[in-house]
Amino acid sequence: MPSVYLKKIVKGTGIIFVGSLITILLGFPSKILVVRSLSQADYGIFSLALVVLGIFTTLPMLGLSEGITRQLAYYKDSKQKIGEIISFSLIIILISGIISSILLYVLSDTISVMVFKNPSLSEPLKIFSLVIPFALITNIIIFIFRGFGKVEVKVYFQDILYKVFFITFVVVVFVKGLSFKGILYSVAASYIITTLVLIFYSSDILKVSINKKVFYTGIELLKFSLPLLLVGMLGMIISGTDTLMLGYFRTPQEVGQYNVARSLASLIPMFIGSAAYIYLPVASQLYSEKGPKELARTYQIITKWLFSGTFPIFLILLVFPSIVLSTLFGSSYISASIALQILAIGLMFHVVNGLNGLSLIVIGKTKIITIITFFTMVLNVILNFALIPQFGIVGASIAFFSSFMFSNIFASLVLYQFSGIHPFTKNYLKPIGISLLFLGLVYIITRFIVVKLWMLPIFLAGYLAGYVMLLLVTRSFDREDIDLLLAIEKRVGIDLSPIKKLIKRFI
Repeated sequence: MPSVYLKKIVKGTGIIFVGSLITILLGFPSKILVVRSLSQADYGIFSLALVVLGIFTTLPMLGLSEGITRQLAYYKDSKQKIGEIISFSLIIILISGIISSILLYVLSDTISVMVFKNPSLSEPLKIFSLVIPFALITNIIIFIFRGFGKVEVKVYFQDILYKVFFITFVVVVFVKGLSFKGILYSVAASYIITTLVLIFYSSDILKVSINKKVFYTGIELLKFSLPLLLVGMLGMIISGTDTLMLGYFRTPQEVGQYNVARSLASLIPMFIGSAAYIYLPVASQLYSEKGPKELARTYQIITKWLFSGTFPIFLILLVFPSIVLSTLFGSSYISASIALQILAIGLMFHVVNGLNGLSLIVIGKTKIITIITFFTMVLNVILNFALIPQFGIVGASIAFFSSFMFSNIFASLVLYQFSGIHPFTKNYLKPIGISLLFLGLVYIITRFIVVKLWMLPIFLAGYLAGYVMLLLVTRSFDREDIDLLLAIEKRVGIDLSPIKKLIKRFI
């Protein structure tokens, strides 16, 4: 029965989701402070610097993020192998991190002047270059813990501790009225302090040895991971091309507007991102022990729950973008409304399809993932190049939407071809149809009334009540949904017996 694995995923997802909520509670206030402290031009430069930092921290990871997680899950019973994987990973990531840091520092003037024709970008890049080794060490340690199934470490350090440090520093900058440079140093200081605390916390597992076996194990790890390096790098290009090309073709102000929309749209994959963190090790174990049939069923149930949890967020951002943007960031950002809507549709399409890319990694199809990602990147670059000069942030969002659709369609088709895995059961298609029905009703209502901020909770409550009622009437629940409720019940300590009894009557 896949219920054991479902419960593991629910447990891990719950932990990571709590971390994601904390990230939002801590991260969004700091983002709002940063946006309101800076001009749109300065926020655009800040956003560009973060994208460049992302590129210079993705390449030196060498694809080890997913590789370590999968290999540790596979060799969980071999202490020697685990020790060799950890030793090699720490050594190689420290070397590559230092090299990447030096490269960014040396190239910062060239990148700023020759690529973006904006000398003001140079100093942020030099400051961020100091962050790279610390960010990489944090990442690699957290992925090691992820391989052991200890997902709470990510929550403690990346989701909570880093955000606490950052918002503390940003508040000081905001209150003291310090310069743009103060916010840049807030980022750097938060990374460095978080990494030092994490190293101290992880000292028991950070034992490095150097011998031939470590080298041979490292070669094996890199053979699996390097194709994922290209995937990660291509993915970074895909996610950053819109911002980078806006910086090249348009103005820093538009970069700032677009990245505010991107930050809001990023709420949509919050649930699926939480599930993804624990899905890879658990699904790898399930696939190795039970095969594709059991993995497929788990995939279907998880995807249905992820969709149900995400759609209310999508509904608010799609139908009420102007209200959300003006409330959080000010009326000057309302011009990003159309971009936000397009981005929201693209990200929701990913949620509808589920964790297709990670599932391809689980079944060992890393080369196919690389091919799909490469063609997605090419399409993304071509569309951004064609659309941004004329349409600005709307063109960037269309390019993002189109490439995301392409990637998900092909990943889902390939996954189905090689394993028979897909999420589209009858009891999943019914919730999708119900949600689209309510989306249409809400949209029609908003054509006849002027919607105020205080009305949003009413619309949301009405949608949730109607959605649950129609799920029951149309018998859209599966027996595995009861297993998930049992796992949630055990996790949160709340008696869900009435809900379980009600659902059982409609299965």
